[in-house]
Amino acid sequence: MISKGQKINDRYEIIKSIGEGGMANVYLGYDEILDRNVAIKILRGDLSNDEKFVRRFQREALSASSLSHPNIVEMYDVGEDNGLYYIIMEFVDGKTLKQLLKRRGSLTLSEAIDIMLQLTDGMAHAHDSYIIHRDLKPQNIMIQDDGQIKITDFGIAMALNSTQLTQTNSVMGSVHYLPPEQAAGKGSTIKSDIYSMGIIFYELLTGKLPFKGDNAVEIALKHMKDPLPNIREDNESIPQSIENIILKATAKNPKNRYDDARSMHQDLLTALDDDRMNEEPLVYKYSEHEMENTKRLQKLEELEKEEEIAEKIDPEDKIDKKNKKIIIILATVFTLLVLILLLVIFVVPALTKPKEITIPDVTGLTVSKATEKLEDLGFVVKAKIEKVESKKIDKGRIVKTSPAKGKKLKKGSSITLYKSSGEQTFILEDYTGKNYIEVQTILETKYKLVVTIDKKDVENSDYDEQEIIGQSLAAKSEVKEGDSITLYIPNLIDTFPDMVALGYSYDDVTAFCKKYNLELKTSYVETTEYAQGKVISQSRIAGTEILEGTTLTVEIATKPTEKSTEKSKTTEEEKETTTTEQKQTTTKIPETKE
Repeated sequence: MISKGQKINDRYEIIKSIGEGGMANVYLGYDEILDRNVAIKILRGDLSNDEKFVRRFQREALSASSLSHPNIVEMYDVGEDNGLYYIIMEFVDGKTLKQLLKRRGSLTLSEAIDIMLQLTDGMAHAHDSYIIHRDLKPQNIMIQDDGQIKITDFGIAMALNSTQLTQTNSVMGSVHYLPPEQAAGKGSTIKSDIYSMGIIFYELLTGKLPFKGDNAVEIALKHMKDPLPNIREDNESIPQSIENIILKATAKNPKNRYDDARSMHQDLLTALDDDRMNEEPLVYKYSEHEMENTKRLQKLEELEKEEEIAEKIDPEDKIDKKNKKIIIILATVFTLLVLILLLVIFVVPALTKPKEITIPDVTGLTVSKATEKLEDLGFVVKAKIEKVESKKIDKGRIVKTSPAKGKKLKKGSSITLYKSSGEQTFILEDYTGKNYIEVQTILETKYKLVVTIDKKDVENSDYDEQEIIGQSLAAKSEVKEGDSITLYIPNLIDTFPDMVALGYSYDDVTAFCKKYNLELKTSYVETTEYAQGKVISQSRIAGTEILEGTTLTVEIATKPTEKSTEKSKTTEEEKETTTTEQKQTTTKIPETKE
């Protein structure tokens, strides 16, 4: 019994189970030496004492260990630890191609070609190393989120130079992807893998299998006898060049197939070229019926026809008793086989069908507690834990699952955990010197802060009226949505200038009063002491505060007229005469008598 935390070879720690198979179980593990996650395949305990299965298990590691290719799962280590036979492999965080097809149905043409290019490239590398997979199917092909595929499970792969393995006539692999020669009990070749890849390509484009039946024997017979359904009848948009590739790969006579996986890969690369899209339908060079029937093929055909033959026997025909007994025995055997197949196909699955389990609510639990709760119920928790923001759930705790709580799933279904990354926070900047309108817009719309603008009296008149001169929260403070901050801007006090000293004109004064909404009163003084049109006096003292609505009275210098000049001269002359007379009067002192 493999348990969580158990160590294999004092190096690989078991984290959790990620898959179960007929021959081995697969676990997510951690390599303590190289600090990485790995997949650990362990031969089932009930098979570890069977030398045949041990050899087959070890053959998988030997077959794949020599392969190094981006599209083939890499083998790291193989060994035995206290009776446990194990293989350490690359951990692929993704789904099988079969799971993708169940969810999507069929794939787009470009997606299918991309997958097949990777598949043929990987298998070309395996074939170059004289390794035949013999069990290619979507269940043995992993696809990652970035679209890269990984070919897995070389469990029944065989080396072409192994005489012991090539002598067996046992039919291995999934019957839906089984080449006719394997169904007939003949040995496998490189072209056997090519046939399986052709069936996979068909399924990727149509979302269904080309041959179906009530039992394995019926499906195997269809692979050997029935022509492949026309893929373009279901989807006319598929180019003839693509159908030709599928037809060539799935030819019943191996002579009509591609010579190797690399040839199929090269054909895929040019399949969508303009000069190939509408090429002529493929015509096989060799007859599809030339393949020699073996004893197994004969038996399959005989079993299928026994009842029909028995029903057509004329009672009046002279048939010896021996032949009658053979027919009866064969018919009985065929009937028993059909009953057994029906039992295996319908009754056993119904009895062993996994019960549906309701996904519990693990909200608020730690990742380890949530994982333990789900796995105890029979679910498989994905290794990658997603993160999501949450205001209500503490950081590091589970926010939700996918599928959601309350949904019913079969035992063994995968569940993704989402843990809280907490509320989103950000660090404040030093906003001093920046325009408060721009900063306020960013803080309110992007970070959802509550922003207040407050004016502060300042003596420095060099500040811009929209310039930030301070903030209530210091720079580098950590804030979150809904927090409050006050931005301070200058409360500039405007005062009256010294219009006389600054040489204000009438236009200048008018513009000034309009800006500050003041009432202007103007008087003109004829003078030559000041420049024409300039302010020579103002009613409001320079430096006093400007109050809206107040009255400003100014005097403007104007050029004296001639009349006023003559009057001014007369006045001056009179002043001089008076002064002279006064002087004369002053100088004339009256005589006094003694």
